[in-house]
Amino acid sequence: SLLQLVYPYDFRLTEKEKTSICYLSFPDSYSGGLGDTQFSFRLRQSGGQRTTHYEDDGEYNREAPLTLQRESAHYFGYVYFRQVKDSSMKRGYFQKSLVLVSRLPYVNLFQSLLQLIAPEYFDKLEPCLEAVCNEIDQWPPPVPGQTLNLPVMGVVIQVRIPSRVDKPGSSPVKQFNQENLLPAPLVLPSIHELDLFRCFQPVLIHIQMLWELMLLGEPIVVMAPSPTVSSEMVLALTSCLAPLRYCCDYRPYFTIHDSEFKEYTTRTQAPPNIVVGVTNPFFIKTLQHWPHILRVGELRMSGDLPKQVKVKKLAKLKTLDTKPGIYTSYKTFLHKDKTLIKRLLKGIQRKRPSEVQSALLRRHLLELTQSFIIPLEHYIASLMPLQRAITPWKNPPQIRPFRQEDFMKTLEHAGPQLTCVLKGDWLGLYRRFFKSPNFDGWYRQRHKEMTQKLEALHLEAICEANIVAWMKDKSEVEIVDLVLKLREKLVRARCQHLPVKEETLRRVGLYIETIIGSLPEDLQAVLHHH
Repeated sequence: SLLQLVYPYDFRLTEKEKTSICYLSFPDSYSGGLGDTQFSFRLRQSGGQRTTHYEDDGEYNREAPLTLQRESAHYFGYVYFRQVKDSSMKRGYFQKSLVLVSRLPYVNLFQSLLQLIAPEYFDKLEPCLEAVCNEIDQWPPPVPGQTLNLPVMGVVIQVRIPSRVDKPGSSPVKQFNQENLLPAPLVLPSIHELDLFRCFQPVLIHIQMLWELMLLGEPIVVMAPSPTVSSEMVLALTSCLAPLRYCCDYRPYFTIHDSEFKEYTTRTQAPPNIVVGVTNPFFIKTLQHWPHILRVGELRMSGDLPKQVKVKKLAKLKTLDTKPGIYTSYKTFLHKDKTLIKRLLKGIQRKRPSEVQSALLRRHLLELTQSFIIPLEHYIASLMPLQRAITPWKNPPQIRPFRQEDFMKTLEHAGPQLTCVLKGDWLGLYRRFFKSPNFDGWYRQRHKEMTQKLEALHLEAICEANIVAWMKDKSEVEIVDLVLKLREKLVRARCQHLPVKEETLRRVGLYIETIIGSLPEDLQAVLHHH
Protein backbone atom coordinates (compact mmCIF):
# COMPACT_ATOMS: atom_id res chain seq x y z
CA SER A 1 0.00 0.00 0.00
CA LEU A 2 1.15 3.46 -0.89
CA LEU A 3 0.70 6.87 0.66
CA GLN A 4 -0.28 8.88 -2.41
CA LEU A 5 -1.06 12.23 -0.94
CA VAL A 6 -0.84 14.07 2.37
CA TYR A 7 -2.92 17.20 2.69
CA PRO A 8 -2.33 19.88 3.99
CA TYR A 9 1.21 19.58 2.61
CA ASP A 10 2.89 21.07 5.68
CA PHE A 11 1.58 18.33 7.98
CA ARG A 12 4.71 16.58 9.24
CA LEU A 13 4.68 12.82 9.71
CA THR A 14 7.72 10.68 10.44
CA GLU A 15 8.49 7.79 8.08
CA LYS A 16 7.48 5.34 10.81
CA GLU A 17 4.11 7.06 11.20
CA LYS A 18 3.54 7.08 7.45
CA THR A 19 4.22 3.35 7.23
CA SER A 20 1.89 2.61 10.15
CA ILE A 21 -0.87 4.78 8.71
CA CYS A 22 -0.60 2.94 5.37
CA TYR A 23 -1.03 -0.47 6.99
CA LEU A 24 -3.79 0.70 9.33
CA SER A 25 -5.82 2.20 6.49
CA PHE A 26 -6.65 -1.14 4.87
CA PRO A 27 -8.30 -4.32 6.12
CA ASP A 28 -5.44 -6.66 6.91
CA SER A 29 -7.11 -9.94 6.07
CA TYR A 30 -8.89 -10.46 2.77
CA SER A 31 -12.53 -9.50 3.01
CA GLY A 32 -14.64 -10.64 0.09
CA GLY A 33 -17.08 -7.79 0.62
CA LEU A 34 -16.78 -5.12 -2.04
CA GLY A 35 -18.02 -1.63 -1.38
CA ASP A 36 -17.36 1.07 1.19
CA THR A 37 -16.55 0.62 4.86
CA GLN A 38 -15.49 2.95 7.66
CA PHE A 39 -13.38 2.27 10.72
CA SER A 40 -10.92 3.97 13.08
CA PHE A 41 -7.48 3.41 14.51
CA ARG A 42 -5.22 5.00 17.11
CA LEU A 43 -1.52 5.39 16.55
CA ARG A 44 1.39 6.07 18.90
CA GLN A 45 3.25 9.18 17.83
CA SER A 46 6.88 8.46 17.04
CA GLY A 47 9.86 10.78 17.03
CA GLY A 48 9.40 13.20 19.89
CA GLN A 49 6.96 16.01 20.58
CA ARG A 50 5.89 18.22 17.71
CA THR A 51 4.33 21.58 18.16
CA THR A 52 0.71 21.51 17.14
CA HIS A 53 -1.18 24.27 15.39
CA TYR A 54 -3.13 24.61 18.60
CA GLU A 55 -1.51 26.67 21.27
CA ASP A 56 -4.82 26.63 23.16
CA ASP A 57 -4.48 22.93 24.00
CA GLY A 58 -4.34 23.74 27.68
CA GLU A 59 -7.53 25.75 27.59
CA TYR A 60 -9.45 23.16 25.57
CA ASN A 61 -8.23 20.30 27.78
CA ARG A 62 -9.18 22.17 30.96
CA GLU A 63 -12.77 22.65 29.79
CA ALA A 64 -13.37 19.42 27.87
CA PRO A 65 -14.50 16.22 29.62
CA LEU A 66 -11.49 14.04 30.54
CA THR A 67 -12.69 11.46 28.02
CA LEU A 68 -12.52 13.95 25.12
CA GLN A 69 -9.15 15.59 25.66
CA ARG A 70 -6.81 16.29 22.81
CA GLU A 71 -4.15 13.57 22.90
CA SER A 72 -0.51 14.61 23.07
CA ALA A 73 1.21 11.31 22.26
CA HIS A 74 -1.28 9.61 19.93
CA TYR A 75 -3.09 10.30 16.70
CA PHE A 76 -6.54 9.02 15.80
CA GLY A 77 -7.11 7.88 12.25
CA TYR A 78 -10.59 7.83 10.73
CA VAL A 79 -10.76 5.72 7.57
CA TYR A 80 -13.15 5.54 4.63
CA PHE A 81 -12.15 2.46 2.59
CA ARG A 82 -13.42 1.62 -0.87
CA GLN A 83 -13.00 -1.67 -2.74
CA VAL A 84 -14.50 -2.02 -6.21
CA LYS A 85 -14.13 -4.49 -9.08
CA ASP A 86 -11.63 -3.29 -11.66
CA SER A 87 -10.37 -5.66 -14.35
CA SER A 88 -7.48 -3.36 -15.24
CA MET A 89 -5.89 -4.01 -11.81
CA LYS A 90 -3.70 -7.04 -11.22
CA ARG A 91 -5.86 -8.19 -8.30
CA GLY A 92 -9.11 -7.64 -10.19
CA TYR A 93 -10.28 -4.90 -7.80
CA PHE A 94 -9.14 -1.49 -6.71
CA GLN A 95 -8.69 -0.44 -3.07
CA LYS A 96 -8.40 3.09 -1.84
CA SER A 97 -8.71 4.76 1.54
CA LEU A 98 -9.21 8.34 2.57
CA VAL A 99 -7.89 8.87 6.08
CA LEU A 100 -8.48 11.80 8.40
CA VAL A 101 -5.81 12.14 11.12
CA SER A 102 -6.56 14.10 14.29
CA ARG A 103 -5.66 14.30 17.95
CA LEU A 104 -9.34 14.54 18.87
CA PRO A 105 -11.53 11.48 19.56
CA TYR A 106 -14.58 12.90 17.74
CA VAL A 107 -15.46 9.65 15.99
CA ASN A 108 -19.00 10.64 14.91
CA LEU A 109 -18.06 14.04 13.59
CA PHE A 110 -15.09 12.79 11.59
CA GLN A 111 -16.79 9.69 10.23
CA SER A 112 -19.81 11.80 9.15
CA LEU A 113 -17.42 14.23 7.51
CA LEU A 114 -15.75 11.37 5.61
CA GLN A 115 -19.14 10.13 4.41
CA LEU A 116 -19.58 13.51 2.74
CA ILE A 117 -16.05 13.94 1.39
CA ALA A 118 -14.81 10.47 0.43
CA PRO A 119 -17.23 9.62 -2.41
CA GLU A 120 -16.47 13.00 -3.99
CA TYR A 121 -12.75 12.56 -3.42
CA PHE A 122 -12.60 9.14 -5.12
CA ASP A 123 -14.29 10.84 -8.06
CA LYS A 124 -12.47 14.17 -8.31
CA LEU A 125 -9.25 13.51 -6.32
CA GLU A 126 -6.93 16.28 -5.17
CA PRO A 127 -8.90 19.42 -6.16
CA CYS A 128 -11.78 18.14 -4.03
CA LEU A 129 -9.51 17.82 -0.95
CA GLU A 130 -8.07 21.25 -1.50
CA ALA A 131 -11.56 22.78 -1.57
CA VAL A 132 -12.63 20.84 1.53
CA CYS A 133 -9.49 21.77 3.48
CA ASN A 134 -10.04 25.43 2.65
CA GLU A 135 -13.52 25.15 4.14
CA ILE A 136 -12.34 23.26 7.23
CA ASP A 137 -9.63 25.91 7.79
CA GLN A 138 -12.44 28.41 8.34
CA TRP A 139 -14.15 26.31 11.03
CA PRO A 140 -14.15 27.79 14.54
CA PRO A 141 -11.99 25.95 17.11
CA PRO A 142 -13.86 23.41 19.27
CA VAL A 143 -14.91 25.25 22.42
CA PRO A 144 -16.44 22.98 25.09
CA GLY A 145 -20.08 23.88 25.74
CA GLN A 146 -20.61 25.52 22.35
CA THR A 147 -22.74 24.39 19.43
CA LEU A 148 -20.83 24.73 16.17
CA ASN A 149 -22.10 25.09 12.61
CA LEU A 150 -19.51 23.59 10.29
CA PRO A 151 -20.02 24.20 6.55
CA VAL A 152 -18.53 21.69 4.14
CA MET A 153 -19.44 20.85 0.55
CA GLY A 154 -22.79 22.62 0.60
CA VAL A 155 -23.85 20.98 3.90
CA VAL A 156 -23.72 22.48 7.38
CA ILE A 157 -22.84 19.96 10.10
CA GLN A 158 -24.20 21.06 13.46
CA VAL A 159 -22.74 19.58 16.61
CA ARG A 160 -22.26 20.48 20.26
CA ILE A 161 -18.84 20.16 21.89
CA PRO A 162 -19.36 18.59 25.36
CA SER A 163 -17.98 20.38 28.38
CA ARG A 164 -16.61 19.22 31.72
CA VAL A 165 -19.46 20.95 33.54
CA ASP A 166 -22.19 18.99 31.72
CA LYS A 167 -24.12 16.78 34.08
CA PRO A 168 -23.06 13.16 33.39
CA GLY A 169 -25.79 11.23 31.62
CA SER A 170 -27.75 14.31 30.61
CA SER A 171 -28.80 14.17 27.00
CA PRO A 172 -27.22 16.82 24.79
CA VAL A 173 -29.19 20.05 24.72
CA LYS A 174 -31.78 19.75 21.98
CA GLN A 175 -32.61 23.45 21.36
CA PHE A 176 -30.23 24.08 18.50
CA ASN A 177 -30.42 27.63 17.23
CA GLN A 178 -31.51 26.98 13.67
CA GLU A 179 -30.82 30.63 12.71
CA ASN A 180 -32.74 29.86 9.52
CA LEU A 181 -29.82 27.84 8.24
CA LEU A 182 -30.50 26.82 4.67
CA PRO A 183 -30.14 24.08 3.72
CA ALA A 184 -31.28 22.63 7.06
CA PRO A 185 -28.16 21.51 8.97
CA LEU A 186 -27.07 17.91 9.36
CA VAL A 187 -27.48 17.67 13.15
CA LEU A 188 -25.25 15.14 14.93
CA PRO A 189 -26.80 14.14 18.28
CA SER A 190 -23.30 13.49 19.67
CA ILE A 191 -19.77 14.24 18.57
CA HIS A 192 -18.38 10.93 19.84
CA GLU A 193 -20.96 8.54 21.33
CA LEU A 194 -21.39 5.28 19.44
CA ASP A 195 -24.57 3.25 19.17
CA LEU A 196 -23.64 1.19 22.25
CA PHE A 197 -26.57 -1.16 21.90
CA ARG A 198 -25.55 -2.10 18.37
CA CYS A 199 -21.86 -2.47 19.32
CA PHE A 200 -22.59 -4.63 22.37
CA GLN A 201 -25.26 -6.75 20.61
CA PRO A 202 -23.53 -10.12 21.00
CA VAL A 203 -22.31 -9.51 24.59
CA LEU A 204 -25.25 -7.82 26.31
CA ILE A 205 -25.52 -10.51 28.98
CA HIS A 206 -21.80 -10.03 29.80
CA ILE A 207 -21.84 -6.23 30.13
CA GLN A 208 -21.08 -6.58 33.83
CA MET A 209 -17.95 -8.63 33.20
CA LEU A 210 -16.72 -6.34 30.43
CA TRP A 211 -17.25 -3.27 32.62
CA GLU A 212 -15.15 -4.87 35.38
CA LEU A 213 -12.38 -5.85 32.97
CA MET A 214 -12.25 -2.27 31.65
CA LEU A 215 -12.38 -0.77 35.15
CA LEU A 216 -9.40 -2.91 36.18
CA GLY A 217 -7.46 -2.08 33.01
CA GLU A 218 -7.09 -5.75 32.08
CA PRO A 219 -5.40 -6.73 28.79
CA ILE A 220 -8.14 -7.63 26.28
CA VAL A 221 -8.00 -8.77 22.66
CA VAL A 222 -11.06 -8.16 20.51
CA MET A 223 -11.02 -10.52 17.50
CA ALA A 224 -13.43 -9.37 14.86
CA PRO A 225 -14.30 -10.18 11.25
CA SER A 226 -13.57 -6.64 10.04
CA PRO A 227 -11.82 -3.41 11.10
CA THR A 228 -15.27 -1.79 11.41
CA VAL A 229 -16.47 -4.29 14.02
CA SER A 230 -13.09 -4.35 15.77
CA SER A 231 -12.79 -0.56 16.07
CA GLU A 232 -16.41 -0.06 17.13
CA MET A 233 -16.17 -2.73 19.83
CA VAL A 234 -12.91 -1.32 21.22
CA LEU A 235 -14.25 2.25 21.25
CA ALA A 236 -17.50 1.04 22.87
CA LEU A 237 -15.48 -0.75 25.59
CA THR A 238 -13.28 2.27 26.33
CA SER A 239 -16.36 4.49 26.60
CA CYS A 240 -18.20 2.35 29.12
CA LEU A 241 -16.43 3.81 32.19
CA ALA A 242 -17.53 7.41 31.53
CA PRO A 243 -17.28 9.80 33.35
CA LEU A 244 -14.23 7.94 34.71
CA ARG A 245 -11.38 8.20 32.26
CA TYR A 246 -10.03 4.97 30.82
CA CYS A 247 -6.30 5.56 31.37
CA CYS A 248 -4.80 2.56 29.60
CA ASP A 249 -3.70 2.25 26.03
CA TYR A 250 -6.14 1.07 23.36
CA ARG A 251 -5.93 0.22 19.67
CA PRO A 252 -9.30 0.08 17.89
CA TYR A 253 -7.61 -1.70 15.00
CA PHE A 254 -4.18 -3.28 15.01
CA THR A 255 -2.27 -5.14 12.31
CA ILE A 256 0.69 -7.52 12.23
CA HIS A 257 2.75 -4.79 10.55
CA ASP A 258 2.44 -2.49 13.54
CA SER A 259 5.65 -1.29 15.13
CA GLU A 260 4.34 -2.43 18.53
CA PHE A 261 3.58 -5.93 17.27
CA LYS A 262 6.68 -7.46 18.96
CA GLU A 263 6.00 -5.62 22.19
CA TYR A 264 2.46 -7.02 22.44
CA THR A 265 3.12 -10.58 21.32
CA THR A 266 6.21 -11.31 23.42
CA ARG A 267 5.80 -14.11 25.96
CA THR A 268 8.66 -12.97 28.16
CA GLN A 269 6.53 -10.50 30.07
CA ALA A 270 2.90 -10.09 31.05
CA PRO A 271 0.67 -8.57 28.34
CA PRO A 272 0.39 -4.76 28.66
CA ASN A 273 -2.72 -2.98 30.00
CA ILE A 274 -4.35 -2.44 26.66
CA VAL A 275 -7.45 -3.25 24.65
CA VAL A 276 -6.47 -4.21 21.15
CA GLY A 277 -8.78 -4.89 18.19
CA VAL A 278 -7.57 -7.30 15.51
CA THR A 279 -9.00 -9.03 12.43
CA ASN A 280 -6.17 -11.22 11.19
CA PRO A 281 -6.69 -14.85 12.30
CA PHE A 282 -2.90 -15.06 12.75
CA PHE A 283 -3.38 -13.20 16.06
CA ILE A 284 -5.20 -16.15 17.58
CA LYS A 285 -1.87 -17.93 17.66
CA THR A 286 0.31 -14.99 18.70
CA LEU A 287 -2.00 -13.58 21.38
CA GLN A 288 -3.36 -16.77 22.92
CA HIS A 289 -1.38 -16.13 26.13
CA TRP A 290 -3.47 -13.00 26.78
CA PRO A 291 -5.89 -13.44 29.70
CA HIS A 292 -9.10 -12.23 28.01
CA ILE A 293 -10.03 -12.73 24.37
CA LEU A 294 -13.37 -11.57 23.01
CA ARG A 295 -14.23 -13.15 19.67
CA VAL A 296 -17.19 -11.59 17.86
CA GLY A 297 -18.87 -12.17 14.50
CA GLU A 298 -20.43 -9.64 12.14
CA LEU A 299 -22.76 -7.22 13.90
CA ARG A 300 -26.25 -7.64 12.50
CA MET A 301 -29.16 -5.63 13.77
CA SER A 302 -32.18 -7.87 13.94
CA GLY A 303 -35.57 -7.87 15.55
CA ASP A 304 -34.69 -10.30 18.32
CA LEU A 305 -31.88 -10.66 20.86
CA PRO A 306 -28.89 -11.73 18.81
CA LYS A 307 -27.12 -14.89 19.76
CA GLN A 308 -25.18 -14.13 22.93
CA VAL A 309 -21.59 -15.34 23.07
CA LYS A 310 -20.63 -17.75 25.85
CA VAL A 311 -17.80 -17.47 28.35
CA LYS A 312 -15.27 -20.23 27.60
CA LYS A 313 -11.96 -21.49 28.94
CA LEU A 314 -8.87 -20.11 27.22
CA ALA A 315 -7.78 -23.67 26.44
CA LYS A 316 -10.78 -23.91 24.09
CA LEU A 317 -9.25 -21.31 21.77
CA LYS A 318 -8.93 -23.12 18.42
CA THR A 319 -6.40 -21.69 16.05
CA LEU A 320 -8.35 -22.48 12.93
CA ASP A 321 -11.99 -21.96 13.63
CA THR A 322 -12.55 -19.92 16.75
CA LYS A 323 -16.22 -19.72 17.65
CA PRO A 324 -17.47 -16.38 19.01
CA GLY A 325 -17.09 -16.21 22.79
CA ILE A 326 -15.33 -14.55 25.70
CA TYR A 327 -12.27 -16.72 26.36
CA THR A 328 -11.23 -16.04 29.94
CA SER A 329 -10.98 -17.57 33.38
CA TYR A 330 -12.03 -14.28 35.01
CA LYS A 331 -14.63 -14.51 37.79
CA THR A 332 -16.66 -11.32 38.21
CA PHE A 333 -16.67 -9.61 41.59
CA LEU A 334 -20.27 -8.44 41.21
CA HIS A 335 -23.35 -10.45 40.32
CA LYS A 336 -25.10 -10.05 37.01
CA ASP A 337 -27.80 -7.44 36.66
CA LYS A 338 -30.84 -9.39 35.46
CA THR A 339 -33.09 -6.31 35.34
CA LEU A 340 -30.98 -4.61 32.67
CA ILE A 341 -31.20 -7.64 30.37
CA LYS A 342 -34.98 -7.85 30.95
CA ARG A 343 -35.43 -4.18 30.08
CA LEU A 344 -33.34 -4.50 26.92
CA LEU A 345 -35.26 -7.64 25.89
CA LYS A 346 -38.54 -5.83 26.42
CA GLY A 347 -37.17 -3.02 24.24
CA ILE A 348 -36.33 -5.49 21.49
CA GLN A 349 -39.82 -7.02 21.64
CA ARG A 350 -41.40 -3.56 21.49
CA LYS A 351 -39.13 -2.60 18.59
CA ARG A 352 -37.70 0.33 20.50
CA PRO A 353 -35.24 2.39 18.41
CA SER A 354 -31.60 1.52 18.91
CA GLU A 355 -30.78 4.96 20.36
CA VAL A 356 -33.33 4.42 23.15
CA GLN A 357 -31.76 1.04 23.96
CA SER A 358 -28.31 2.65 23.86
CA ALA A 359 -29.45 5.34 26.27
CA LEU A 360 -30.68 2.62 28.69
CA LEU A 361 -27.36 0.85 28.45
CA ARG A 362 -25.30 4.01 28.86
CA ARG A 363 -27.42 5.01 31.85
CA HIS A 364 -26.86 1.62 33.48
CA LEU A 365 -23.08 1.82 32.96
CA LEU A 366 -23.00 5.41 34.24
CA GLU A 367 -24.88 4.46 37.43
CA LEU A 368 -22.58 1.50 37.96
CA THR A 369 -19.45 3.67 37.54
CA GLN A 370 -20.87 6.37 39.80
CA SER A 371 -21.78 3.88 42.53
CA PHE A 372 -18.19 2.68 42.42
CA ILE A 373 -16.52 6.08 42.25
CA ILE A 374 -18.64 8.17 44.67
CA PRO A 375 -17.21 6.54 47.84
CA LEU A 376 -13.70 7.23 46.46
CA GLU A 377 -14.64 10.86 45.79
CA HIS A 378 -16.02 11.24 49.34
CA TYR A 379 -12.92 9.75 50.88
CA ILE A 380 -10.42 11.78 48.85
CA ALA A 381 -12.35 14.99 49.65
CA SER A 382 -11.87 14.22 53.36
CA LEU A 383 -8.07 14.36 52.87
CA MET A 384 -8.19 18.08 52.09
CA PRO A 385 -6.91 20.29 54.97
CA LEU A 386 -9.55 22.31 56.82
CA GLN A 387 -10.02 25.83 55.53
CA ARG A 388 -9.11 27.36 58.89
CA ALA A 389 -5.71 25.64 58.72
CA ILE A 390 -4.82 27.79 55.71
CA THR A 391 -3.10 30.93 56.98
CA PRO A 392 -1.61 33.71 54.88
CA TRP A 393 2.02 33.69 56.05
CA LYS A 394 2.70 29.96 56.14
CA ASN A 395 2.84 27.48 53.27
CA PRO A 396 -0.55 25.77 52.96
CA PRO A 397 -0.79 22.39 54.76
CA GLN A 398 -0.31 19.20 52.73
CA ILE A 399 -3.12 17.02 51.43
CA ARG A 400 -3.17 13.92 53.62
CA PRO A 401 -2.03 10.65 52.01
CA PHE A 402 -4.56 8.23 50.52
CA ARG A 403 -4.61 5.14 52.76
CA GLN A 404 -6.34 2.18 51.18
CA GLU A 405 -7.24 0.56 54.50
CA ASP A 406 -8.80 3.79 55.81
CA PHE A 407 -10.83 4.02 52.64
CA MET A 408 -12.02 0.42 53.01
CA LYS A 409 -13.27 1.25 56.53
CA THR A 410 -15.49 4.04 55.16
CA LEU A 411 -17.31 1.54 52.94
CA GLU A 412 -19.25 -0.04 55.82
CA HIS A 413 -21.51 2.97 56.18
CA ALA A 414 -20.96 4.79 52.87
CA GLY A 415 -20.25 2.13 50.29
CA PRO A 416 -21.63 1.47 46.80
CA GLN A 417 -24.38 -0.70 48.29
CA LEU A 418 -26.22 2.56 49.12
CA THR A 419 -26.63 3.55 45.48
CA CYS A 420 -26.37 0.25 43.63
CA VAL A 421 -28.61 -2.81 43.83
CA LEU A 422 -25.83 -5.12 42.67
CA LYS A 423 -24.57 -7.52 45.28
CA GLY A 424 -21.12 -9.04 45.24
CA ASP A 425 -17.57 -8.53 46.46
CA TRP A 426 -17.23 -4.74 46.15
CA LEU A 427 -14.22 -4.75 48.52
CA GLY A 428 -12.37 -7.22 46.33
CA LEU A 429 -13.12 -5.07 43.30
CA TYR A 430 -11.68 -1.95 45.01
CA ARG A 431 -8.55 -3.84 46.08
CA ARG A 432 -7.95 -4.95 42.53
CA PHE A 433 -8.77 -1.45 41.17
CA PHE A 434 -6.03 0.08 43.35
CA LYS A 435 -3.47 -1.85 41.27
CA SER A 436 -4.79 -0.55 37.94
CA PRO A 437 -3.64 2.39 35.80
CA ASN A 438 -7.20 3.72 36.02
CA PHE A 439 -6.90 4.25 39.77
CA ASP A 440 -3.51 5.86 39.29
CA GLY A 441 -4.89 8.21 36.62
CA TRP A 442 -7.95 9.11 38.68
CA TYR A 443 -5.88 9.74 41.83
CA ARG A 444 -3.33 11.95 40.06
CA GLN A 445 -6.03 14.02 38.42
CA ARG A 446 -7.85 14.55 41.73
CA HIS A 447 -4.62 15.27 43.62
CA LYS A 448 -3.67 17.88 41.04
CA GLU A 449 -7.10 19.54 41.28
CA MET A 450 -6.93 19.57 45.09
CA THR A 451 -3.40 21.02 45.10
CA GLN A 452 -4.58 23.81 42.81
CA LYS A 453 -7.60 24.45 45.02
CA LEU A 454 -5.27 24.76 48.04
CA GLU A 455 -3.10 27.26 46.20
CA ALA A 456 -6.19 29.25 45.29
CA LEU A 457 -7.48 29.24 48.90
CA HIS A 458 -4.06 30.36 50.09
CA LEU A 459 -4.02 33.31 47.68
CA GLU A 460 -7.47 34.28 48.93
CA ALA A 461 -6.27 34.10 52.53
CA ILE A 462 -3.36 36.42 51.65
CA CYS A 463 -5.85 38.86 50.13
CA GLU A 464 -7.89 38.98 53.29
CA ALA A 465 -4.85 39.51 55.52
CA ASN A 466 -3.67 42.78 57.04
CA ILE A 467 -0.30 43.06 55.39
CA VAL A 468 0.73 46.36 56.97
CA ALA A 469 0.28 44.95 60.47
CA TRP A 470 2.34 41.90 59.56
CA MET A 471 5.19 44.06 58.25
CA LYS A 472 5.54 46.12 61.43
CA ASP A 473 8.04 43.89 63.23
CA LYS A 474 9.63 42.19 60.19
CA SER A 475 13.18 42.64 58.94
CA GLU A 476 13.97 43.73 55.38
CA VAL A 477 15.17 40.21 54.57
CA GLU A 478 11.80 38.73 55.60
CA ILE A 479 9.90 41.35 53.62
CA VAL A 480 11.96 40.85 50.46
CA ASP A 481 11.48 37.09 50.88
CA LEU A 482 7.71 37.63 51.04
CA VAL A 483 7.74 39.76 47.87
CA LEU A 484 9.60 37.06 45.95
CA LYS A 485 7.27 34.32 47.24
CA LEU A 486 4.12 36.28 46.38
CA ARG A 487 5.45 37.01 42.92
CA GLU A 488 6.17 33.35 42.32
CA LYS A 489 2.64 32.51 43.49
CA LEU A 490 1.14 35.01 41.05
CA VAL A 491 3.13 33.65 38.13
CA ARG A 492 2.12 30.10 39.03
CA ALA A 493 -1.55 31.04 39.39
CA ARG A 494 -1.52 32.52 35.89
CA CYS A 495 0.51 29.74 34.24
CA GLN A 496 -1.52 26.92 35.76
CA HIS A 497 -4.81 28.78 35.39
CA LEU A 498 -5.62 28.16 39.05
CA PRO A 499 -9.31 28.48 40.00
CA VAL A 500 -8.80 32.01 41.40
CA LYS A 501 -10.89 35.10 40.80
CA GLU A 502 -9.20 37.70 38.59
CA GLU A 503 -9.95 40.25 41.35
CA THR A 504 -7.89 38.22 43.85
CA LEU A 505 -4.89 38.15 41.52
CA ARG A 506 -5.21 41.90 40.95
CA ARG A 507 -5.24 42.56 44.69
CA VAL A 508 -2.20 40.38 45.32
CA GLY A 509 -0.43 42.36 42.57
CA LEU A 510 -1.31 45.62 44.34
CA TYR A 511 -0.10 44.17 47.66
CA ILE A 512 3.27 43.44 46.14
CA GLU A 513 3.52 47.04 44.89
CA THR A 514 2.53 48.36 48.36
CA ILE A 515 5.14 46.25 50.12
CA ILE A 516 7.88 47.23 47.66
CA GLY A 517 6.89 50.88 48.12
CA SER A 518 7.58 50.65 51.85
CA LEU A 519 11.18 49.50 51.36
CA PRO A 520 14.32 51.67 50.97
CA GLU A 521 14.89 52.94 47.42
CA ASP A 522 17.94 50.79 46.60
CA LEU A 523 15.93 47.64 47.45
CA GLN A 524 12.95 48.95 45.48
CA ALA A 525 15.15 49.29 42.41
CA VAL A 526 16.49 45.74 42.77
CA LEU A 527 13.00 44.27 43.20
CA HIS A 528 11.53 46.21 40.28
CA HIS A 529 14.45 45.04 38.17
CA HIS A 530 13.80 41.43 39.24
